Amino acid sequence: MVHRVSLQAVLAALLAVTLVAGCGILRRTHRVPDDLIPVFRSAATAYGILTPAQLAAQARVESRFDARAVSPAGARGIMQFLPTTWADFGLDGNEDGVADPLDPRDAIPSAAYYESRLAEQVSHLPGDRVSLILAAYNAGPDAVRLAGGIPDIGETRAYVTKVRSWANTFSDQL
Repeated sequence: MVHRVSLQAVLAALLAVTLVAGCGILRRTHRVPDDLIPVFRSAATAYGILTPAQLAAQARVESRFDARAVSPAGARGIMQFLPTTWADFGLDGNEDGVADPLDPRDAIPSAAYYESRLAEQVSHLPGDRVSLILAAYNAGPDAVRLAGGIPDIGETRAYVTKVRSWANTFSDQL
């Protein structure tokens, strides 16, 4: 008896084997872009609040590392700054004379700086410090303070969980 296998079935099987074996077809989505690694490291060192992997995880959750991302709410760039937050916390991280939320070399250190301010605002609250900072980044520090911790907002709770998960994924790379 002769078995005929379609090309489609062979390709599906190869794709499955490749994914299971981790041969890299989808791996790029699970890695920090190489050119941003020193930026995450530098920002984490400068402000000492989140680790490079945690900052990279935020960028992954916020924009999937897309520096041109714009949300329906008007948040912009790799770290998704709202214009009002950028006006208060945006830095010229690459020292080119312009603080631009669409430039990762400005946005990443700005996020680390902003989180250093958020850390101060939520320092008196009980709970995990990093989770409180992430919640404040997502929902705003007032929402976290009013809730006495991570607010019962589904999006915010999911955000904290996703960032922590991606940070674990990126910890070996950073």
